[in-house]
Amino acid sequence: MRTGKGAGVSYSVGRVAGFAGVTVRTLHHYDEIGLLAPSERSHAGHRRYSDADLDRLQRILFYRELGFPLEEVAVLLDDPEADPREHLRRQHRLLTDRIEKLQMMAAAVERAMEASKMGINLTPEEKFEVFGDKDPEQYAEEAEQRWGGTEAYAESQRRVARYTKDDWQRMQDEVKDWGERYEALMEAGEPATGERAMDLAEEHRQHITGWYYECSYEMHRGLAEMYVADERFKTFYDSMRPGLAEHLRDAIVANAARHGQ
Repeated sequence: MRTGKGAGVSYSVGRVAGFAGVTVRTLHHYDEIGLLAPSERSHAGHRRYSDADLDRLQRILFYRELGFPLEEVAVLLDDPEADPREHLRRQHRLLTDRIEKLQMMAAAVERAMEASKMGINLTPEEKFEVFGDKDPEQYAEEAEQRWGGTEAYAESQRRVARYTKDDWQRMQDEVKDWGERYEALMEAGEPATGERAMDLAEEHRQHITGWYYECSYEMHRGLAEMYVADERFKTFYDSMRPGLAEHLRDAIVANAARHGQ
């Protein structure tokens, strides 16, 4: 039974996937875990979604975009005491906070890129403005301590020194695109040992080779362990989606084995 605006109207899983910008597989997964069960089935047994289902899907995608795991999203949405308007207020508040933070970080990165390009040293105040007590230079210093005597480090330094602002932007766009596809892969329940995960792990290795240094499968496995063991790297990957660091680690190991390494 449906009530309210659009009563009696229902949509196929394909149309809903198109509306929401998600895959049909993702909607099937949400149905299987009880997060978003369609209100009806056609005579042939196909899923049919109501307007109320679309409203719930919108709330799910809001929380997923903000990094909430699916289990927590289910709890938030199924709380009998929850006020739908409070959901919207909470989402608006979280999104506003995130937008403000991202805008501040984007401005800081822009200043850093321009300063580097022009040979200008940022002041301590500028460095710590966004990153708080995390020194942006610590990764460069640690990298030199760990790998300063290696050819890979030397090659990375040679390449990075030549990169322009456009190069850095293109690199970041590649990382963003890869992260979105890996998140979608996990959203669909793909295992780390599956073909799609291994293909994205190989793409990850090729990205390092293309932008920094020749990354062998052995080196890639070593990096994979660091992504899980080092809290800073783990935080970076898990910020794309909780659990991504370990999933990627397993995919990298599986990909290396697939190539006999």
